[in-house]
Amino acid sequence: MNMRLERDSMGEKHVPQEALWGASTQRAVENFSFSNLRLSQNFIACLGMVKVAAAHANVSLGLLDQERGNAIVTAGLEVVSGLLYRHFVVDVFQTGSGTSTNMNANEVIANRALELLGRERGARASIHPNDHVNMCQSSNDVFPTTIHIGVYETIFKRLCPRIALLQRSLEAKAQEFSDIVKAGRTHLQDATPITLGQEFGGYAAQMKQSLERLRRSGEGLLQLALGGTTVGTGINAHPEFARKAIHRINELTGSTYREAENHFAAQSTQDVVVEVSGQLRCLAVALMKIANDIRWLASGPRCGLGEISLPTLQPGSSSMPAKVNPVICEAVMMACAQVIGNDTTVVVSAQHGNFELNTMMPVLAYNVLQSVDILSTVTSTFARLCVDGISPHTERCAYFAERSLAAVTAVTPVVGHDAAADVVARAVSEDRSLREVARSINLLPEEDIDRMLDLRAMTRPGRPTSASGGDMTQGAAA
Repeated sequence: MNMRLERDSMGEKHVPQEALWGASTQRAVENFSFSNLRLSQNFIACLGMVKVAAAHANVSLGLLDQERGNAIVTAGLEVVSGLLYRHFVVDVFQTGSGTSTNMNANEVIANRALELLGRERGARASIHPNDHVNMCQSSNDVFPTTIHIGVYETIFKRLCPRIALLQRSLEAKAQEFSDIVKAGRTHLQDATPITLGQEFGGYAAQMKQSLERLRRSGEGLLQLALGGTTVGTGINAHPEFARKAIHRINELTGSTYREAENHFAAQSTQDVVVEVSGQLRCLAVALMKIANDIRWLASGPRCGLGEISLPTLQPGSSSMPAKVNPVICEAVMMACAQVIGNDTTVVVSAQHGNFELNTMMPVLAYNVLQSVDILSTVTSTFARLCVDGISPHTERCAYFAERSLAAVTAVTPVVGHDAAADVVARAVSEDRSLREVARSINLLPEEDIDRMLDLRAMTRPGRPTSASGGDMTQGAAA
């Protein structure tokens, strides 16, 4: 491999000839060979954006000349576009401040800017990674700033619209299934009737509530640590640097970021990200429940609940012909398990805000951004490949509703708990429906039995039913 010599504060280092990074990054590559995990392209793009905004601010403040500034901005925008992502080679498991990744960006942008000016890579006197690209900055404020931008932009511009998409899909099914009466289930046992629409309406509400929680917690991400430099005091940064750089970030993103109210909190903690990650975990838990419920509702087709059918996507077995599995539900559940695990990593990482700096930021950034990416894909795929294609088995739902022993609850206030329990015991021992037993023992007059065991009415107690009287599902069990 052809190599070239680059310098950093520790001296010379051989670097691959084609690499845009320099000596500091090369040392990190050699020191941190723990995994094949790298910070995502989204994170690196946001880091490039911070460098672009910093260069704009430094030029406007007269700290950086126009020629250098323009070259740094152009190179930084190539990082934002993803064009230079292959040159970001530092392992996630590195120095806890993210200094190696920050220097990776500084060196790549400096060397690319030198190329744009027609100069040799590594010509630090012309464009220096620290003196020019990193001017008025420290890894200690740049890295938490980048985390906030990366998480905020992906949550509000990618994840939230997709949660809303899944919510609409579930709401559409709730409306479509609004007249389908079925057995409720608690503890996986028979419970009083509900409609399939009510069940799906509950799922839609979970998505609505998840969306609201994320939006509330995500507002804290708008405060940026930029300007605090090494420990939060802002040493070596122009007093106007943060304001001008953040203004440029807002122009690039269309968002409304602002300087942190307290730089010491912004750099030594990741409390906001912990809160946001917790809401991502809540979303994952909600999706896990919904996917698992749908998987059970579709179980069968003959030996399970079989109350709904899912889209047929692929063969489900290498040995059993024509078997079809709930593959999207299972994929969603596994993805949610990953997000829940990621949140644990975020929490542990955030605990290491030692004095004036958090020292586990790279792995925190990796995990929270992976969670956002996973959930963004999961919600839209779940809606498109599963929920939108669900069809009900109305007769099956009606059969279970009629056979549910818990419907006896509706007559308990009239006949008493013990008499109702006796009806249930007879229904179980004789393998008959509640209605059949109630009639056989003359529990109540015929018209009262039909009125009180009106399953549809049980799904909305206190409201008039659309029935003219009697049971709307009677006979479905025949």
